[in-house]
Amino acid sequence: MNFLLWFFLLVQLSLVSFASDPIRVGSKNFNESYVLSEIVASLLESKGFEVERKFGLGGTLVCYEALLASEIDVYIEYTGTVQQAILKRSKSGSSLDEMNELLGEEISLLPPLGFNNTYAIAIDKDLAADLSIKTISDLGRFPLLKAGFSLEFLNREDGWPNLAKTYGLSQNVVGIEHGLAYQAIKNGSIKITDAYSTDGDLKKFELIILDDDKKFFPDYLAVPIIRNDISAEAIETLSQLRGKIDDEAMRSMNAKAAIERLSFDMIARDFLSIDGEIKKTYKDESFWQNLIKNTIRHIKLTSIALTAGIFFGLICGFFAYNSQRISGIVLYLSSLMQTVPSIALLALMIPIFGIGEIPAIVALFLYSVLPIVRNTITGLRSIDPVLKKVVVAIGLTERQQLSQVLIPLAMPTIIAGIKTAAVISIGTATLAAFIGAGGLGEPIVTGLALNDLNLILQGAVPAAILAILVEFLFSLLERLILKPHMRQGLNPN
Repeated sequence: MNFLLWFFLLVQLSLVSFASDPIRVGSKNFNESYVLSEIVASLLESKGFEVERKFGLGGTLVCYEALLASEIDVYIEYTGTVQQAILKRSKSGSSLDEMNELLGEEISLLPPLGFNNTYAIAIDKDLAADLSIKTISDLGRFPLLKAGFSLEFLNREDGWPNLAKTYGLSQNVVGIEHGLAYQAIKNGSIKITDAYSTDGDLKKFELIILDDDKKFFPDYLAVPIIRNDISAEAIETLSQLRGKIDDEAMRSMNAKAAIERLSFDMIARDFLSIDGEIKKTYKDESFWQNLIKNTIRHIKLTSIALTAGIFFGLICGFFAYNSQRISGIVLYLSSLMQTVPSIALLALMIPIFGIGEIPAIVALFLYSVLPIVRNTITGLRSIDPVLKKVVVAIGLTERQQLSQVLIPLAMPTIIAGIKTAAVISIGTATLAAFIGAGGLGEPIVTGLALNDLNLILQGAVPAAILAILVEFLFSLLERLILKPHMRQGLNPN
């Protein structure tokens, strides 16, 4: 059965590969990236190209790996990020031609869009005035100020570790999702965070950017990064954006998304109409349409992964329960999967399975195995040894013992393991939106980018309700199926 499942997944992957080839536009999971990617997608559509949007992917690692794996064809990157995070070069910088040469034959950078969205350090305006903090160097006088930085910034060459060395800083630092950092400053949970110089939320939350007096951060010129195998016409179209967006224009568009709550496609179409481009025809989806679509996708991801996990977990449990050594190995390997952070496991799937549903299903399958295997082994082992001897004495074969006695008696524990796996899958599946798998995580990711609590709740609340429904259905299953099995557990006929 497992072979059939893998065959189905590989066939689906093949069908996707041989389908018609629209230009696949990706974006990272922050406000500006959504806006710019929508501008790219709308511009291509206005020129007659078919476009597939794969927005809200994780950070640089996820997007760039998706580009290398030919899962997306273009997204907007920044020259400083290319140098520091992708090419691992010093902050002295490289020209566009040098970076293109280092990127290889498959990937290229197109001319910059015109603005420089450098990294920056932001702090509350009133706090900065009270403490006379104007530069990053000034932070050295206040080591007790708590800082919260995005996880990517905490691990980049041009991020916190080298910034702290350059400026001699020793603040207490925590990792936080970028979309939540400004709200955390407003609430007083943190005092300092990383920001983007064109961020529209800076004005909304009354933050100021500290002067980078030691010139630590390199330039971050926004550039389309593309696969070279897209058509020359598409490349020519994308090159029309060269120098069209200055710093003020980008800040204005970010503010429209963050403060005025305009949709990304509306902002993109307004920008393109200023430059005389054809507005794209689109159809808005209602709240209920989005909810139904995301819920169906969420159920699809979790049900396929859980079904595979049940078959695999039960087979492993039945095979290993009678041997202490084998069961120890099986449980160890299953537990190993649980130690890998969800978003890291999803990112590791990209080079193998690309982005979308398949890597999400595989990751959810791996996470569902442990509770099913563990509870199956525990349930079978917890049966009274005297009862096991009785069924042997009355002449039942090993197969009859397992199917007619042991499994029915262990069923409460097994069902509990499956229930746990189902709830874990529903929760973890919300992270699948970071690799373009959709589901109820999609509004959560978009809400984080916009710092929109209502949008976050549009994903979080249905996911919680879905988990409660699953809990109820399993309780119903126990009442309707489990008790009859228990009554017949000792009946060898």
